Amino acid sequence: MASRKRRHGPPAGARDGSRRPRVPMRLLLPALVLVALMAMLMLRGYVHSEILADHRVRPPASSDHVPEKILEGGPVIDTRGGRAVTLSVESHRLVLTFDDGPDPEWTPKVLDVLKKHHAHAVFFVTGTMASRHPDLVRRMVEEGHEIGLHTFNHPDLSYQSKKRIDWELSQNQLAITGAAGIRTSLFRPPYSSFSDAMDDKSWPVTEYIGSRGYITVVNNTDSEDWRKPGVDEIIRRATPKNGKGAIVLMHDSGGDRHQTVQALDKFLPQMQAEGYKFQNLTEALGAPSAHSEVTGLDLWKGKAWIFLVQASEKITDGLVAGLAVIGTLVIGRFVLMLLLSGYHARRVRRRGFRWGPPVTEPVSVLVPAYNEAKCIENTVRSLMDSEHPIEVLVIDDGSSDGTARIVEAMGLPNVRVIRQLNGGKPSALNRGLANARYDIVVMMDGDTVFEPATVRELVQPFGDPRVGAVAGNAKVGNRDSLIGAWQHIEYVMGFNLDRRMYDVLRCMPTIPGAVGAFRRSALERIGGMSDDTLAEDTDVTMALHRDGWRVVYAENARAWTEAPESVQQLWSQRYRWSYGTMQAIWKHRKALVERGPSGRFGRVGLPLVSLFMVVAPLLAPLIDVFLLYGVVFGPTQKTVVAWLGVLAIQAFCAAYAFRLDKERMTHLISLPLQQILYRQLMYVVLLQSWITALTGGRLRWQKLRRTGVVEAPGGPVPRQRAAVGDDRRPVG
Repeated sequence: MASRKRRHGPPAGARDGSRRPRVPMRLLLPALVLVALMAMLMLRGYVHSEILADHRVRPPASSDHVPEKILEGGPVIDTRGGRAVTLSVESHRLVLTFDDGPDPEWTPKVLDVLKKHHAHAVFFVTGTMASRHPDLVRRMVEEGHEIGLHTFNHPDLSYQSKKRIDWELSQNQLAITGAAGIRTSLFRPPYSSFSDAMDDKSWPVTEYIGSRGYITVVNNTDSEDWRKPGVDEIIRRATPKNGKGAIVLMHDSGGDRHQTVQALDKFLPQMQAEGYKFQNLTEALGAPSAHSEVTGLDLWKGKAWIFLVQASEKITDGLVAGLAVIGTLVIGRFVLMLLLSGYHARRVRRRGFRWGPPVTEPVSVLVPAYNEAKCIENTVRSLMDSEHPIEVLVIDDGSSDGTARIVEAMGLPNVRVIRQLNGGKPSALNRGLANARYDIVVMMDGDTVFEPATVRELVQPFGDPRVGAVAGNAKVGNRDSLIGAWQHIEYVMGFNLDRRMYDVLRCMPTIPGAVGAFRRSALERIGGMSDDTLAEDTDVTMALHRDGWRVVYAENARAWTEAPESVQQLWSQRYRWSYGTMQAIWKHRKALVERGPSGRFGRVGLPLVSLFMVVAPLLAPLIDVFLLYGVVFGPTQKTVVAWLGVLAIQAFCAAYAFRLDKERMTHLISLPLQQILYRQLMYVVLLQSWITALTGGRLRWQKLRRTGVVEAPGGPVPRQRAAVGDDRRPVG
């Protein structure tokens, strides 16, 4: 007894508030996945200069406050310790410098040419490129070249605060450390030129750079290779006059550098023949190396940074590949739906089309009901208007709200109530099957109403002896609310258009629980309704396919069902649907390798169902993730145009589906909002289902609260007197 009290009462410590409520794992894991995904995208955007990048370039300013010795001095500027000293390279010594790399295409070619001619150079790398291509930085160091900082994001530092300058330097240094395990004391400002171009805006930056321990390196010979003037012109501009030494500016990144590579291959042997040496900067100046080894925590920080950047690159590449896959799947599905659903509609609507001999014999209608007191009267009365002879069996599955008493009090003819202890929907349906009189059995939910022609239209395909089950046209009855309107679009476009396609492909995955019909002998051959999964309708449909039966769609067999009216109820319903579908796919996986009808369904139906109902919806959030990323960080216009294009395709398909179902187009007004809000909820539900499946969790049936707002078209059927003499007792 003590344990029971502890189980039902609040946990110890909860009364005084010392324990906080724990976030359910089903919510925590999707949230963590989303946060990690966004973090990787933000990191990727940062190292690709899409986030926090500043592309402003300041125009030239006056140089009144720049020391004359700087303006007239050499290209190496040392302002460390308050000094203002410049240095120049001795004659017949050339220091080749390459900016903006490393580039995965051109830097290796530059390094190959340098190695071929036994020359050294200085590479002023940006942090963004060094983070993305650490192997090239490592190669530079291993082959004896020097590395210099060129900031992280390549901004004009004259626009930046000291805090931002420190950030640019430290992040650039972090990338170099992670890539090659070194630090460097060389720095070249972006957009720099000769010493005499120093002005009152750039000079304070140079002084501050020196206070941080760096030597600023500009140039005094500019190849202007970025202009692509031709190989000979690059060589001419890079060649100093009269045998003087020089620091030569070239580029190994930032665009097509094939002229630079070709010019370099001619320039090096030509100048070496004239007695020039191509050295590192410190070699040319006779100074200690600019590199210093990094160990300990700083080294591991650098390695961690490179690891995260590489991970973000791979994850983003994977997301882009996934986006390509989902784009192909979505477009492929739309094309299939449009072509095959149109073919289906033309086939079943052509003059003289018949499934076979008209089906006129009575059928049994099974209505499993659990606490459907608010809906059951409308459901049963709608059946009394049926144009086809029926018997109605309401299987009360242990209701506690008087559902069975309501039906019994109605006193309607050919309506029987079967009571049982609560055993679940499959159990109730099997109980109904055992008590049904007729070979054709119609199944519906306790919150659904039929039109007068629904049963007649639903059973006509059984004129074909190959047909074992028929899917009806389920429609949302409570479509006046926003959530109801969104589900109405989903039912018409996502379900009924799909069913037309699957009918033609002969791999219909699901007979809707709201409106479906079965050949009783077909159900008996597969063992009746199974409770192995939470989607018994999908499970039984797949089993029928594997047993060789045809499953078809009857578009005119309309049923009006009450869709969830709150986010919580919708979540519960779709969570069960998606998880149950996964269970059914897994249960019937052996069909992939079997022969006969089972193998055909396994190799055609299961892949299609898996792609369109599990994989595609799981990857579909990538469209919205990249939409959000593109809108915030660019290119905004192209991103919006692409998203509007996808929306236009969906709108076209939705309009076509509404036209086929003869629905009013006015409900499509909410389609854009549905794509922005409703789809996101479905994504999270599916992700939660995946997590439940992968973690081995179990999900129980969750009863939705009903309002009873859906009535039969034309209003409820008046009360009728019960027939006398029907004392048939339920079995078992």
